[in-house]
Amino acid sequence: MKKIFSVAALAIILSACSNNAKQEAMIRQQAIVAVKDSLKLDSFKRADAREKERVAIVKEEKAKQEKRTLLLAERNEAASARTSNSSSSHNEAAVPAKKKGWSQAAKGAVIGAGAGALGGILIDKKDGRGAIIGGVVGAGTGYVIGRAQDRKSGRVQPKN
Repeated sequence: MKKIFSVAALAIILSACSNNAKQEAMIRQQAIVAVKDSLKLDSFKRADAREKERVAIVKEEKAKQEKRTLLLAERNEAASARTSNSSSSHNEAAVPAKKKGWSQAAKGAVIGAGAGALGGILIDKKDGRGAIIGGVVGAGTGYVIGRAQDRKSGRVQPKN
């Protein structure tokens, strides 16, 4: 009987030890997961804070730009009022600032010429003739499409 009790007690002690080890391992895993989650959350918070700072800087820059634009407009109005008072016969329409860079018509012509030449080579197996015809047709088509886009954007005066 003593042997049975001692074996049972030993089994209980061993099972109790193994449960603690399992529980400790589970607690460690949960702690590791919690630390990783907090690190992720911290990095998200930092990224969110950086994004808010960037947005605030962009808003400040826009506000400064709007102030500059308003000041320039006021100066231009004051200058035009002075010039209209000094010379009433001198009437000039306000000329919008010229846009820099390629117009849509030019871009369309170049892209159309390249695509047309490539298509001409593929369609007509005689390299020179197909490329020339395709390039001319593509450039013309690209120019017409780009010119229409320029009219819509206001770069070129629309047809009356």
